[in-house]
Amino acid sequence: MERSDTQPGAATAGHPLDRRAELSEFLRSRRARLKPEDVGLPDFGRHRRVPGLRREELAQLAGVSVAYYTRLEQGNGRNVSAEVLDAIARALRLTDAEHAHLTHLAKPKSHKKKPAARQQQVRPALRQLLDTMDGVPAYIVGRRSEILAWNRMAAAVFGDWAELAPAERNWARLVFLRPDYRDLFVDWQQKAIDIVCALRMDAGCYPDDPRLSALVGELSVKSEEFRRLWATHDVKEKNHGVKRLHHPLVGDLSLHFESFRLADDADQSLITYHAEPDSRSADSLHLLASWGTDASRAGSAA
Repeated sequence: MERSDTQPGAATAGHPLDRRAELSEFLRSRRARLKPEDVGLPDFGRHRRVPGLRREELAQLAGVSVAYYTRLEQGNGRNVSAEVLDAIARALRLTDAEHAHLTHLAKPKSHKKKPAARQQQVRPALRQLLDTMDGVPAYIVGRRSEILAWNRMAAAVFGDWAELAPAERNWARLVFLRPDYRDLFVDWQQKAIDIVCALRMDAGCYPDDPRLSALVGELSVKSEEFRRLWATHDVKEKNHGVKRLHHPLVGDLSLHFESFRLADDADQSLITYHAEPDSRSADSLHLLASWGTDASRAGSAA
């Protein structure tokens, strides 16, 4: 008999995420990570049977009744006010991204129904912009970590995604299911965390998205690392930083990345990479630029 490896509240293929379960588990996980001394409360450690703050302690910090907070933590966010959510976010020491995620779970916005199979569209002018960014690896990523468009430099650095089926052009599938991407990212664990955090934020905004649910269900079955990270309920946005790569042709690369949400579609982001001027990584990018997409083919044949 097969055992079930899915976490509580996780999606299964064809079934939407349970928003109430997501809200409950998110609040429990944030409360469990706080210690009494973190929020100025006395710690009677030997009498504490569960990690983190008790519900009554959190309710006291937020200025709400224990019964009210208990209902919320049980997934009943109906009619909760923005002021109460703000107070709970402060008590839980939530980041801005976590606060936004809590708000999406507790007070869902009404999204107009869109055909489930409709692919996100990238404006032609944006595709032209990507093509003009000579020497700069750049791509556009959408909901569910889908890679929607890219330029030849992105293909030279990350692999020629044109050779993949559209459904496989997805950062989550690439990072968790493809061994070559595990080798590409020097800090693969951090890249995996970033992907899961982004998917969690998507799930808060669009729990009824069947394609997102199917993706989470598939990865939960196929990847133990994904199951473990999904169960942490961590959410965050990472808009800039440095990625260290080990390219099969040019070796180590250290690239700065910037992420820009599109003003007319917040579900799409333009991601760009660049190297420090006159660095070894800059020289390697110039070399890859001379090869273009042939670089990825040469790397796969090496």
